[in-house]
Amino acid sequence: MTSIASSAPAWQILLALIWLAWAIALFGGFIIGPTRSNRRISRPARLTSSLMLVMAGWVSFIIAGTIKTSDHSVLISLLMAMGISCGLIGDLFLAQVITPDSQSSMIGGMGFFAIGHLFYIAGVFLLAHREELAHFIPMGIILITFWLISIGGWCFFVMHGKKKISILHRAALPYALLLATTAGAALGLAIQHSMFYPLATGATLFLISDLILASTLFSDIQLPLHHDIVWLTYGAGQMLIIYGVATALFL
Repeated sequence: MTSIASSAPAWQILLALIWLAWAIALFGGFIIGPTRSNRRISRPARLTSSLMLVMAGWVSFIIAGTIKTSDHSVLISLLMAMGISCGLIGDLFLAQVITPDSQSSMIGGMGFFAIGHLFYIAGVFLLAHREELAHFIPMGIILITFWLISIGGWCFFVMHGKKKISILHRAALPYALLLATTAGAALGLAIQHSMFYPLATGATLFLISDLILASTLFSDIQLPLHHDIVWLTYGAGQMLIIYGVATALFL
């Protein structure tokens, strides 16, 4: 059996290199992007950053299999890798790579992000069980709080003043509740153990990015560089989810 001590340095270097490639693609793309554009990060840079996180997710899964731990690390890593992979497919939809139709792209993107969060939620709760932190009271209070926030955001950003209600408007509520569940469960872990703060921060950033996106899609709120703000918060959130779980499991 390969020991954690002997295998960790090599895997740490590999994950660090993937993280560096992700940061260069996302933040480098923002820095060198056109200054007079409302979307400085190019589509290739955005998709490359997502691909790097998919690589990090599957590398973490390989680490779990190599270490051969006796707990739930392999399954947790698999769930996270599946979640981030669904995120990449969602990104391809939203970038209109899979289909050029804007509404089909939005529905496809939301669908795969929703599936990804189902994987994330399962992974977070399994992680809570592994760490013996699945206590009902703190988890329940935080989850209810995040659900109420997401419902409020849906009412304000998506439904306020709308006379015609489309399938996107309706789908936004269960989608927001899924994101809130991921963020609430992750924060429920973090308030019990500090090593889960990166995971909780990442899940919260993901929720914030979607609230910003909803404000631009469904209301008249337009922030400067809102496309880049969405991607920077979303990309950082996804990164903290994947690397936060990997850190908690292996480092």
